[in-house]
Amino acid sequence: VIPSLCLWTRRKRDELPLVSGHIRYSIPEEMKKGSLIGNVAQDLGLDLKRLRSGRARIVSGESIQYTELKADKGTLVVNERIDREQLCGDVTPCSFSFEIILENPMELHQVTVEITDINDHSPTFNENTLRFIISENAVSGARFSLTSAEDQDVGVNGLKEYFLTENNNFVLEQNSNTDGRKYVKMVLQKPLDRETNPSLSLKLIAVDGGTPQRSGTVNIDITVLDANDNAPVFNQSVYKATVLENSPKDTYVITVNASDADHGSNGVVTYHFSDLHSSLLNVLKINENSGVISIQSPIDYEKGRKYELGIEAKDQGGLTDSSKVIIEVTDVNDNAPTISVMSFTSPVSEDSPPGTTIGIINVKDLDSGDNGQVNCKIEENSPFKIKSNLRNYYTLVTDTVLDREGVSDYNITVVATDSGLPPLSVRRTFHLKVSDVNDNAPVFLQSVYNTFITENNSPGLSVLTLRAKDPDENQNARVSYILEETNVGGSPISDFVSVNAESGVVHAVRSFDYEQIKELLFVVKAQDGGSPPLSSNVTVKILIQDQNDNPPQVLYPVQTGGSVVAEMVPRSADVGYLVTKVVAVDVDSGQNAWLSYKLQKATDRALFEVGLQNGEIRTIRQVSDKDAVKQRLTVIVEDNGQPSRSATVIVNVAVADSFPEVLSEFTDFTHDKEYKDNLTFYLVLALAVVSFLFITCLVVIISVKIYRWRQSRILYQSKLPVIPYYPPRYSDTLGTGTLPHVYNYEVCRTTDSRKSDCKFGRAGSQNVLIMEPSSTGTMQRIQSDRNILDEPDSPLEVSWSNFLFFFF
Repeated sequence: VIPSLCLWTRRKRDELPLVSGHIRYSIPEEMKKGSLIGNVAQDLGLDLKRLRSGRARIVSGESIQYTELKADKGTLVVNERIDREQLCGDVTPCSFSFEIILENPMELHQVTVEITDINDHSPTFNENTLRFIISENAVSGARFSLTSAEDQDVGVNGLKEYFLTENNNFVLEQNSNTDGRKYVKMVLQKPLDRETNPSLSLKLIAVDGGTPQRSGTVNIDITVLDANDNAPVFNQSVYKATVLENSPKDTYVITVNASDADHGSNGVVTYHFSDLHSSLLNVLKINENSGVISIQSPIDYEKGRKYELGIEAKDQGGLTDSSKVIIEVTDVNDNAPTISVMSFTSPVSEDSPPGTTIGIINVKDLDSGDNGQVNCKIEENSPFKIKSNLRNYYTLVTDTVLDREGVSDYNITVVATDSGLPPLSVRRTFHLKVSDVNDNAPVFLQSVYNTFITENNSPGLSVLTLRAKDPDENQNARVSYILEETNVGGSPISDFVSVNAESGVVHAVRSFDYEQIKELLFVVKAQDGGSPPLSSNVTVKILIQDQNDNPPQVLYPVQTGGSVVAEMVPRSADVGYLVTKVVAVDVDSGQNAWLSYKLQKATDRALFEVGLQNGEIRTIRQVSDKDAVKQRLTVIVEDNGQPSRSATVIVNVAVADSFPEVLSEFTDFTHDKEYKDNLTFYLVLALAVVSFLFITCLVVIISVKIYRWRQSRILYQSKLPVIPYYPPRYSDTLGTGTLPHVYNYEVCRTTDSRKSDCKFGRAGSQNVLIMEPSSTGTMQRIQSDRNILDEPDSPLEVSWSNFLFFFF
């Protein structure tokens, strides 16, 4: 374990802390799963409790998690098989890095693990046999390129050297490229003799420097040809070319050229790759006749920035020459940035202060130069911002105070854009929910609720529904409705209405009477379920609407069960003469109290009319001598309610100029049809009543007689003197009897007593006829005027201000 120097820095408020520790470990590849890498807690100086409370975890951008953190022990162990060759290839040193993140407070520690190579691979050749055709005229010093061996190990474990089996003609020449790769050539040391040895079989052995040492072998078969004394010669020892990465197939790279001084078939030159690395076998191709090198499949700059190729020119006689082609790859912006989430917190409380950290992200771009420079920002306007404190690391923080009632969740889109041409970008959307706090009181939909209810309602009737909304959520938005206590007419408001705590429905507790109460005014409180609870009030006004539940009441003419009032109209009355006025009232209000008067029945409809609005009874034509003295008018009074209610009043009118005419007419009074209809019923009822009264009176008289007889017997037997009794003011002197004054009167009798159930009266009228019933069934007229003559045969004189009483 090689821990680096720890750097401790202070951080500003709400900013991501700087790296507080950086450690580096070195382990060999192919360690078993669970093998110990190092003690992280000890090397970083962290307590095991801190690792557990901070939820320490490994964050890596790799798809394979090679390591595992044992937070309970503070150790780092191998989680997956690590193959250095698979992980890094030829790159040395080979390492991978990751971060250990701790929360509360946020800490970031970087860990680098270097993988050392072990000698687990032998050198290999791409071919099993190398075949050469060499002319026997080949001069000493002629060189023949051999295929290089590949060893996936690096360093001392990599390819070290080549060996050629012992022979008399060839030796090996070993060289290295600028990248350190070794290549080998076979040099003709002694001329060949086809006649002696027409063919040769050799072995090329490649060995590495590991312990134990590993090796690989390839066979070399050489066929000796007859004389071809000129070998091809390249016009350049080194060819250089540049190609853009991701170039399409068949893209031209460069043309190599070699010439041969021989003629004929010995002068025909073909071109081949002499030492093509396995990674380039399917990337480049060469036309063996023209020497044109082109792209076979796209080249990736991120996998290789520079390639060195061996080119061989061979004539028909087997003579060859070699050259080198160096190809440099130009990077293009073909990799978009990648966004990795290190940490993200959701939901976040709406009362979080500005600058609260909600997430940490890592942004990388595999391109180089400007193509790998990344700019990170948040798309669209949102109450968040992004900050960068470390290279490739960004922090998402709140920029303003959040309001869940305004926006309950956010889709935060982070855009990472590189500086290439054209620029490439990547978007990553984070869904953040905002948790609620009880910061809003319920709000009624109306500032004042007004409603109407018709009187005589049934108790429990739903009057209206109150609605209050609370923009909070869950328990903070649960609204309860409470009726505020107040008094109406000395009684609590709860005696009149109730409010459902859950639904806000206002119910009438009892039936209302418009004539007693016309409106109710009370306050309802809406309270949420938060802690502490918030509330608001609203005023509710219920107007009681009148219902047509009262019929009109007739004030005049006054109706009684024992007399009839008659209005007198002189025969000289003109058209429009005011007979009387029907006065009625209705205790209802509004249109229910609008009264109209109609003439329902009349003895002579052509003589009278009733004012529709004022109830005045007037004549509509001139009164004539042919008109009957007794006129009976039935007036109906209706209100304007729905349905309407009515009352009926009967007005008797006497059309006459004098009372005797009225009396004579009333003597011959004709029964109305409505009484005839009930005559039988009344007669039977009267007979029953009279019979009952007769029997009762007979019993009473007999009882009285017996009582008096017994009293007289007692007085007679007691022998006491009898003292006569005289009532007060009694006198037997003429003219000084029980009456203190002398009154003159006349008696008029009639047998008609059917109208004794009505009494008609008119205050202050000069023409009033009053009829009252008497027990004898006769009609008496009493003249109260003391100026009437005492003679019995004097004419009857009555002024229009006198009253006539008729006793039935």
